[in-house]
Amino acid sequence: MSTLEIKNLHVQVETNEGPKQILKGVDLTINSGEIHAVMGPNGSGKSTLAYSIAGHPKYEVTEGEVLLDGENILEMSVDERARAGMFLAMQYPVEVAGVSVSNFLRTARTAIDGEAPKLRTWVKDMKTAMQRLHMDDKFANRDVNSGFSGGEKKRHEILQMELLRPRFAVLDETDSGLDIDALRVVAEGVNRVHQERNTGILLITHYTRILRYIKPQFVHVFVDGRMAEQGGPELANRLEEEGYDRFFQKVQ
Repeated sequence: MSTLEIKNLHVQVETNEGPKQILKGVDLTINSGEIHAVMGPNGSGKSTLAYSIAGHPKYEVTEGEVLLDGENILEMSVDERARAGMFLAMQYPVEVAGVSVSNFLRTARTAIDGEAPKLRTWVKDMKTAMQRLHMDDKFANRDVNSGFSGGEKKRHEILQMELLRPRFAVLDETDSGLDIDALRVVAEGVNRVHQERNTGILLITHYTRILRYIKPQFVHVFVDGRMAEQGGPELANRLEEEGYDRFFQKVQ
Protein backbone atom coordinates (compact mmCIF):
# COMPACT_ATOMS: atom_id res chain seq x y z
CA MET A 1 0.00 0.00 0.00
CA SER A 2 1.35 3.39 -1.07
CA THR A 3 -0.01 6.88 -0.42
CA LEU A 4 0.22 10.11 -2.39
CA GLU A 5 -0.51 13.15 -0.24
CA ILE A 6 -0.92 16.67 -1.59
CA LYS A 7 -0.72 19.15 1.27
CA ASN A 8 -1.58 22.87 1.09
CA LEU A 9 -0.23 23.13 -2.45
CA HIS A 10 0.19 26.66 -3.81
CA VAL A 11 1.45 27.12 -7.37
CA GLN A 12 2.06 30.18 -9.51
CA VAL A 13 3.07 30.85 -13.11
CA GLU A 14 4.90 33.78 -14.64
CA THR A 15 2.83 36.02 -16.95
CA ASN A 16 3.46 39.29 -18.77
CA GLU A 17 1.80 41.03 -15.84
CA GLY A 18 3.91 39.19 -13.27
CA PRO A 19 3.38 36.04 -11.17
CA LYS A 20 -0.16 34.66 -11.17
CA GLN A 21 -1.36 32.34 -8.42
CA ILE A 22 -3.14 29.29 -9.88
CA LEU A 23 -3.38 26.79 -7.03
CA LYS A 24 -4.40 28.27 -3.71
CA GLY A 25 -4.00 25.56 -1.10
CA VAL A 26 -4.90 22.13 -2.46
CA ASP A 27 -5.21 19.12 -0.15
CA LEU A 28 -5.79 15.63 -1.52
CA THR A 29 -4.80 12.09 -0.47
CA ILE A 30 -4.81 9.10 -2.81
CA ASN A 31 -4.09 5.54 -1.72
CA SER A 32 -3.05 2.59 -3.85
CA GLY A 33 -5.98 1.17 -5.77
CA GLU A 34 -8.15 4.28 -5.44
CA ILE A 35 -9.57 6.24 -8.37
CA HIS A 36 -10.11 9.95 -7.80
CA ALA A 37 -11.77 12.16 -10.42
CA VAL A 38 -10.97 15.88 -10.43
CA MET A 39 -13.56 17.89 -12.33
CA GLY A 40 -14.02 21.56 -12.98
CA PRO A 41 -14.41 24.26 -15.62
CA ASN A 42 -11.66 25.58 -17.88
CA GLY A 43 -9.05 27.63 -16.05
CA SER A 44 -9.80 26.17 -12.63
CA GLY A 45 -6.29 24.78 -12.11
CA LYS A 46 -6.81 21.08 -12.86
CA SER A 47 -3.97 20.78 -15.38
CA THR A 48 -1.74 22.95 -13.21
CA LEU A 49 -2.17 20.36 -10.47
CA ALA A 50 -1.15 17.57 -12.87
CA TYR A 51 1.94 19.31 -14.19
CA SER A 52 3.04 20.50 -10.77
CA ILE A 53 3.00 16.91 -9.50
CA ALA A 54 5.02 15.83 -12.53
CA GLY A 55 7.56 18.66 -12.15
CA HIS A 56 6.96 20.92 -15.16
CA PRO A 57 9.37 23.89 -14.81
CA LYS A 58 6.70 26.41 -15.85
CA TYR A 59 4.86 25.88 -12.57
CA GLU A 60 6.46 27.27 -9.43
CA VAL A 61 5.42 25.73 -6.13
CA THR A 62 5.40 28.52 -3.55
CA GLU A 63 4.03 26.53 -0.63
CA GLY A 64 3.05 22.99 0.30
CA GLU A 65 4.22 19.43 -0.24
CA VAL A 66 3.49 16.39 -2.41
CA LEU A 67 4.43 13.31 -0.42
CA LEU A 68 4.88 9.84 -1.91
CA ASP A 69 4.98 7.46 1.05
CA GLY A 70 6.22 10.33 3.19
CA GLU A 71 8.92 11.57 0.79
CA ASN A 72 8.47 15.01 -0.76
CA ILE A 73 8.67 14.48 -4.52
CA LEU A 74 8.81 18.24 -5.08
CA GLU A 75 12.47 17.95 -4.06
CA MET A 76 13.06 15.37 -6.82
CA SER A 77 13.90 15.93 -10.47
CA VAL A 78 11.33 14.93 -13.08
CA ASP A 79 13.06 11.64 -13.88
CA GLU A 80 13.44 10.83 -10.17
CA ARG A 81 9.69 11.27 -9.74
CA ALA A 82 9.08 8.86 -12.61
CA ARG A 83 11.47 6.29 -11.16
CA ALA A 84 9.74 6.65 -7.79
CA GLY A 85 6.51 5.50 -9.43
CA MET A 86 4.76 8.64 -10.73
CA PHE A 87 3.24 8.80 -14.20
CA LEU A 88 1.60 11.62 -16.17
CA ALA A 89 -0.59 11.11 -19.23
CA MET A 90 -0.64 14.52 -20.90
CA GLN A 91 -3.64 16.24 -22.43
CA TYR A 92 -1.52 17.11 -25.47
CA PRO A 93 1.21 14.45 -25.85
CA VAL A 94 4.33 15.83 -27.52
CA GLU A 95 6.03 14.44 -30.61
CA VAL A 96 9.61 13.15 -30.30
CA ALA A 97 11.19 12.89 -33.73
CA GLY A 98 14.02 10.40 -34.21
CA VAL A 99 13.07 8.17 -31.28
CA SER A 100 10.99 5.07 -31.96
CA VAL A 101 8.15 4.05 -29.66
CA SER A 102 9.89 0.74 -28.93
CA ASN A 103 13.23 2.34 -28.01
CA PHE A 104 11.57 5.06 -25.98
CA LEU A 105 9.56 2.61 -23.88
CA ARG A 106 12.40 0.12 -23.38
CA THR A 107 14.74 2.94 -22.31
CA ALA A 108 12.14 4.19 -19.82
CA ARG A 109 11.58 0.69 -18.44
CA THR A 110 15.36 0.27 -18.07
CA ALA A 111 15.62 3.56 -16.15
CA ILE A 112 12.92 2.42 -13.73
CA ASP A 113 14.24 -1.11 -13.17
CA GLY A 114 17.94 -0.29 -13.27
CA GLU A 115 18.50 -2.93 -15.94
CA ALA A 116 17.23 -3.52 -19.45
CA PRO A 117 14.40 -6.05 -19.86
CA LYS A 118 15.29 -9.12 -21.88
CA LEU A 119 14.62 -8.27 -25.50
CA ARG A 120 12.53 -11.31 -26.31
CA THR A 121 10.34 -10.82 -23.24
CA TRP A 122 10.07 -7.10 -23.90
CA VAL A 123 8.95 -7.55 -27.50
CA LYS A 124 6.30 -10.04 -26.39
CA ASP A 125 5.02 -7.79 -23.58
CA MET A 126 4.87 -4.74 -25.82
CA LYS A 127 3.08 -6.61 -28.60
CA THR A 128 0.51 -7.95 -26.13
CA ALA A 129 -0.09 -4.50 -24.66
CA MET A 130 -0.47 -2.97 -28.13
CA GLN A 131 -2.97 -5.62 -29.16
CA ARG A 132 -5.02 -4.91 -26.04
CA LEU A 133 -5.14 -1.24 -27.06
CA HIS A 134 -5.98 -2.07 -30.67
CA MET A 135 -2.69 -0.58 -31.89
CA ASP A 136 -1.01 -1.84 -35.06
CA ASP A 137 2.39 -3.49 -34.44
CA LYS A 138 3.93 -1.02 -36.90
CA PHE A 139 3.53 1.76 -34.33
CA ALA A 140 6.43 0.26 -32.37
CA ASN A 141 8.85 1.37 -35.09
CA ARG A 142 7.38 4.84 -35.62
CA ASP A 143 8.76 7.98 -33.98
CA VAL A 144 7.04 8.83 -30.71
CA ASN A 145 3.67 10.46 -31.51
CA SER A 146 4.94 11.75 -34.89
CA GLY A 147 2.01 11.82 -37.26
CA PHE A 148 -0.24 10.10 -34.71
CA SER A 149 -3.89 11.06 -34.58
CA GLY A 150 -5.31 12.36 -31.32
CA GLY A 151 -6.71 8.95 -30.46
CA GLU A 152 -3.45 7.20 -31.34
CA LYS A 153 -1.51 9.55 -29.06
CA LYS A 154 -3.85 8.82 -26.17
CA ARG A 155 -3.58 5.06 -26.73
CA HIS A 156 0.19 5.43 -26.72
CA GLU A 157 -0.03 7.22 -23.36
CA ILE A 158 -1.92 4.25 -21.91
CA LEU A 159 0.56 1.86 -23.55
CA GLN A 160 3.29 3.65 -21.60
CA MET A 161 1.31 3.26 -18.40
CA GLU A 162 0.78 -0.47 -19.01
CA LEU A 163 4.48 -1.11 -19.63
CA LEU A 164 5.98 1.25 -17.02
CA ARG A 165 3.71 0.07 -14.17
CA PRO A 166 3.56 3.24 -12.04
CA ARG A 167 2.36 3.35 -8.45
CA PHE A 168 0.30 6.47 -9.19
CA ALA A 169 -0.94 7.80 -12.53
CA VAL A 170 -2.19 11.32 -13.19
CA LEU A 171 -4.36 11.36 -16.32
CA ASP A 172 -4.87 14.91 -17.61
CA GLU A 173 -8.02 15.00 -19.74
CA THR A 174 -7.24 11.67 -21.35
CA ASP A 175 -10.74 11.68 -22.84
CA SER A 176 -10.34 14.92 -24.82
CA GLY A 177 -10.55 14.45 -28.57
CA LEU A 178 -11.53 10.78 -28.40
CA ASP A 179 -14.43 9.25 -30.32
CA ILE A 180 -16.60 6.73 -28.51
CA ASP A 181 -14.64 3.68 -29.68
CA ALA A 182 -11.24 5.14 -28.74
CA LEU A 183 -12.65 6.31 -25.40
CA ARG A 184 -13.76 2.78 -24.58
CA VAL A 185 -10.39 1.25 -25.52
CA VAL A 186 -8.44 3.84 -23.52
CA ALA A 187 -10.72 3.42 -20.51
CA GLU A 188 -10.32 -0.36 -20.65
CA GLY A 189 -6.54 0.15 -20.62
CA VAL A 190 -6.72 2.38 -17.56
CA ASN A 191 -8.97 -0.08 -15.76
CA ARG A 192 -6.62 -2.93 -16.64
CA VAL A 193 -3.59 -1.18 -15.12
CA HIS A 194 -5.63 -0.21 -12.08
CA GLN A 195 -6.80 -3.76 -11.48
CA GLU A 196 -3.60 -5.62 -12.32
CA ARG A 197 -1.16 -3.25 -10.59
CA ASN A 198 -3.34 -1.66 -7.88
CA THR A 199 -2.30 1.70 -9.33
CA GLY A 200 -3.75 4.81 -7.73
CA ILE A 201 -5.43 6.99 -10.37
CA LEU A 202 -5.98 10.76 -10.42
CA LEU A 203 -8.31 11.35 -13.36
CA ILE A 204 -8.71 14.97 -14.49
CA THR A 205 -11.68 15.66 -16.75
CA HIS A 206 -14.32 18.21 -17.73
CA TYR A 207 -17.03 15.72 -18.55
CA THR A 208 -18.71 12.70 -17.03
CA ARG A 209 -18.66 10.53 -20.15
CA ILE A 210 -15.32 8.89 -19.27
CA LEU A 211 -16.71 8.15 -15.80
CA ARG A 212 -19.15 5.72 -17.42
CA TYR A 213 -16.15 3.51 -18.12
CA ILE A 214 -13.69 4.43 -15.35
CA LYS A 215 -15.56 4.39 -12.05
CA PRO A 216 -14.11 6.72 -9.39
CA GLN A 217 -14.68 6.18 -5.69
CA PHE A 218 -14.05 9.88 -5.05
CA VAL A 219 -14.97 13.03 -7.00
CA HIS A 220 -13.41 16.45 -6.33
CA VAL A 221 -14.65 19.73 -7.84
CA PHE A 222 -11.98 22.31 -8.66
CA VAL A 223 -12.93 25.99 -8.88
CA ASP A 224 -10.52 28.94 -8.84
CA GLY A 225 -7.52 26.88 -7.74
CA ARG A 226 -9.24 25.25 -4.78
CA MET A 227 -11.26 22.17 -3.94
CA ALA A 228 -14.81 23.53 -3.89
CA GLU A 229 -16.56 20.27 -3.05
CA GLN A 230 -15.77 16.59 -2.57
CA GLY A 231 -17.92 13.49 -2.61
CA GLY A 232 -18.60 10.14 -4.19
CA PRO A 233 -19.73 9.19 -7.71
CA GLU A 234 -23.09 10.83 -7.10
CA LEU A 235 -21.35 14.23 -7.20
CA ALA A 236 -20.34 13.63 -10.83
CA ASN A 237 -23.98 12.85 -11.66
CA ARG A 238 -25.05 16.11 -10.07
CA LEU A 239 -22.46 18.03 -12.10
CA GLU A 240 -23.83 16.43 -15.25
CA GLU A 241 -27.28 17.74 -14.42
CA GLU A 242 -26.43 21.15 -12.96
CA GLY A 243 -23.02 22.17 -14.33
CA TYR A 244 -20.66 24.43 -12.39
CA ASP A 245 -22.75 27.60 -12.06
CA ARG A 246 -23.51 27.15 -8.37
CA PHE A 247 -19.79 27.13 -7.54
CA PHE A 248 -19.20 30.41 -9.36
CA GLN A 249 -22.05 31.94 -7.39
CA LYS A 250 -20.28 30.91 -4.18
CA VAL A 251 -17.00 32.47 -5.39
CA GLN A 252 -18.76 35.73 -6.28
